[in-house]
Amino acid sequence: MKQTNLNNTVDHLFRNEYGKIVAALTNKFGVSNLEKIEDATQDTFVKAMQVWAFKAIPDNPTAWLYRVANNALIDVLRRAKKMDYLEHRPLKEDDEDSSTEGISLENSISDSQLKMIFACCHPSLSEEYQLILSLKLIGGFSNKELADALLKKEETVAKSFTRAKKKFREEVQLLKIPVQMGLQSRLFIVLRVIYLLFSEGYSATTGSQLLKKDICYEALRLALLLRDNKYCRHPNLEALIALMCFHASRFDARLDEERELVTLEYQDRSRYNKELIKIGIHHLESSGTEDKLPSSYHLEAARSFYHCQAKTFQKTDWKSILYLYDLQLKQQYSFILALNRIVPFAKINGAEKGLLELNTLEKKTDFSKSGLFYAIKAELLLEIKHVDYYTTLKKAIEHTDNELVKRHLQKKLA
Repeated sequence: MKQTNLNNTVDHLFRNEYGKIVAALTNKFGVSNLEKIEDATQDTFVKAMQVWAFKAIPDNPTAWLYRVANNALIDVLRRAKKMDYLEHRPLKEDDEDSSTEGISLENSISDSQLKMIFACCHPSLSEEYQLILSLKLIGGFSNKELADALLKKEETVAKSFTRAKKKFREEVQLLKIPVQMGLQSRLFIVLRVIYLLFSEGYSATTGSQLLKKDICYEALRLALLLRDNKYCRHPNLEALIALMCFHASRFDARLDEERELVTLEYQDRSRYNKELIKIGIHHLESSGTEDKLPSSYHLEAARSFYHCQAKTFQKTDWKSILYLYDLQLKQQYSFILALNRIVPFAKINGAEKGLLELNTLEKKTDFSKSGLFYAIKAELLLEIKHVDYYTTLKKAIEHTDNELVKRHLQKKLA
């Protein structure tokens, strides 16, 4: 296999399988061995790069990765005399799974993932630790991705992860899905983890891809796994599933045939996935909150629905979208949310008023390193043919990490 194709394959598998393998091995060998499990799993992906460069990728790469990591861990623990070798015999790496064994492994991994995500959200851990552990161990986030998701510095999250793992080993002995009340008390933080996981896949902060579909679909899969548990069924979960379905329905339209970015205004709406929109509507309709205020998931899902159902960009219901932004900002202020709100505000009130609103927002928050801030400002300046357009656009390019988005902005300089 060509090295580029192999790199892409292993990268895809890492994003899809790393968290699954870590969860399954932690469930099997215990939280006390978490660091050794991480090392064994990471080494396994390195070995995959080496072995698969000369041999065909196995039909079931997940099973291969699990076997290799499992056996490497057994070897490490045996040398450390931390286990009876006879209790856990190595699995044969070259044996092909029967269909029954494959299903058993898949079920075991799914069960382990749910146990892991609830363990990471243990009530004795701070919310920061819960998020960091979940996104690292379940999502396989890099420090850069984690820093962007949590709006922190890389070195800060790296240190926090080390401290969080120590606390995790002290407080959590076994991976298990808590009973009814304990499960429900952790549900909201679990939903936030899934949301952040999906968000990183939907708008990748770094790298050469705009979309990381495997991360998005993994987040959706985890949400649907939660929904299978009757004690997890909650309006917020339904709204989160709806949100992800609506966003995912536009995947194919966000990139052109050359895999370049297509902004919302120029997307071919015939490429929107009607089935996912239909599923999203079903879950949104099932997410009634009765007398309670809608959650942020409800409000974002509703905004995404308006984009999905608009026949053209010009026919978008910007007033309803702006109302939903305002409602969410009243519930919980976020400078990123406030920044995104500028777009529908300007669509309704015009670019000049949009710039005034943006300037007011800038006085409250330091956007000096925000590529999104400069990109929005540049668009508004272009609309009124302002001389600062090119200077602002260059700042947007300078502060954008995603290569695809950066390339899209660079084309506007021509």
